[in-house]
Amino acid sequence: MIQSLQLRMGQQLSMTPQLQQAIKLLQLSTLDLQQEIQQALDSNMMLEAVEEEGSSLNEQKVVENKVDTSDQIGSEGSQTEMPDELPTDTSWEDVFDSVQMNSAAPAADMPDFEVQRSQAESLQDHLLWQMEMTPFTERDRAIVTAIIDSVNSDGYLSSPCDDIYNSLAEQLEELEKEEFFAVLHRVQRFDPPGVAAEDLKDCLRLQLLQLPEATVFRAEAIDLVERFLDVLAAQDQVKLMRQMGVSEYKLTQIIALIRSLNPKPGSAIEETDSEYVIPDLFVTKVEGKWCVELNPDIAPKLRVNPLYSAMIKRADNSKDNTSMKEHLQEARWFIKSLHGRNDTLLRVGRSIVEKQTEFLEHGAIAMKPMVLRDIAEELELHESTISRVTSQKYMHLPGGVIEFKYFFSSHVATDVGGECSATAIRAFIKELVSNENPVKPLSDSKITKLLNEKGIKVARRTVAKYREAISIPSSSQRKRLL
Repeated sequence: MIQSLQLRMGQQLSMTPQLQQAIKLLQLSTLDLQQEIQQALDSNMMLEAVEEEGSSLNEQKVVENKVDTSDQIGSEGSQTEMPDELPTDTSWEDVFDSVQMNSAAPAADMPDFEVQRSQAESLQDHLLWQMEMTPFTERDRAIVTAIIDSVNSDGYLSSPCDDIYNSLAEQLEELEKEEFFAVLHRVQRFDPPGVAAEDLKDCLRLQLLQLPEATVFRAEAIDLVERFLDVLAAQDQVKLMRQMGVSEYKLTQIIALIRSLNPKPGSAIEETDSEYVIPDLFVTKVEGKWCVELNPDIAPKLRVNPLYSAMIKRADNSKDNTSMKEHLQEARWFIKSLHGRNDTLLRVGRSIVEKQTEFLEHGAIAMKPMVLRDIAEELELHESTISRVTSQKYMHLPGGVIEFKYFFSSHVATDVGGECSATAIRAFIKELVSNENPVKPLSDSKITKLLNEKGIKVARRTVAKYREAISIPSSSQRKRLL
């Protein structure tokens, strides 16, 4: 092998630190961006958040109020100067008056009571509270606690009764099954009705048993739940009437009573903390035109600290001065990348709104087909950039908060040579199902035929796929006797 040296010239794109930082900020969600900004503020001394003028005025008023109150002479015995040490057998309150909150203090210093929320009560907490209010022996309390621990968020026992009994039998001496089930029946009378049930049949039966005995069709409903619940699930009305020996009117009333029950009793008690989505853009209609604006609260305004930047000396090559120069350059890159992110986000949002004006006016049925390439070609950006911008970004519309990705969907050809988006087809299917007769629901073939009549060429398998995507059950599962 002969070794040699060769010189070649070529061009390639290098990922500079500035470009990497810009790409990273572009794909971050709102919450991740706020954390990234806070981390940059903590690590870079040259960066600082620009405070609003209102806050500085409020701080000035607070200082003035403190100065004015300190000069005033209070009640007898109060002091304005702090002694070196307190007299013996005295406390702080004996010498100094407690500070009263000034009524003229700005609202910014007041606690935000809307943000302060109590901890959500779980179903287990609700059941344990009822256990404390019910007279139980120590032995029964151990059984009740084990039963409550096995109750899931829907109100059902997550483990079979035999498994719970076997685990308790290892801890409690001479535990009989009759004793265990006696305690279980007491727990099943707790609120909400139907809690601690083994399955759906047991849950509905427990709720019916807690109804007053004078309730009309109570006994017939219990009989239907215990013996013919599988026939009811199959929506076989004729078989139900024949096996129960009731008329159509009476069967309708019995089923109405069963439908008034809650199949998931735990959902009435279980509370979850609300998770709010912070929109990146606000879309409003002003004088007949749709306007897109950035959300000013998603990121604080940043600037370079003028005091620290003025301390940098050009000719100084000391370690401290070099470090300050590096922090200054990083701060400028970060601010520039942040401005570029906001500008790209605003451009993409305006382009989407301009193309989907019909959706804003008339809803999902008027959604136009659109892919990432359409926005990329219009803004002269790469598709990967549009994908990063639209990922985990949200837009606040008059009808609610919608993710950017919602506006992009595939298309289906129409008879007139146009295109219909998949979102519009799903909206059509949802509208047809909501207006159907529950006794005779529309099949996928019927929905396909109705869409073809509207000029939308779509196959039955496509209708089934879109129907499942919007969580609509099949026609046999949608069939109702009422």
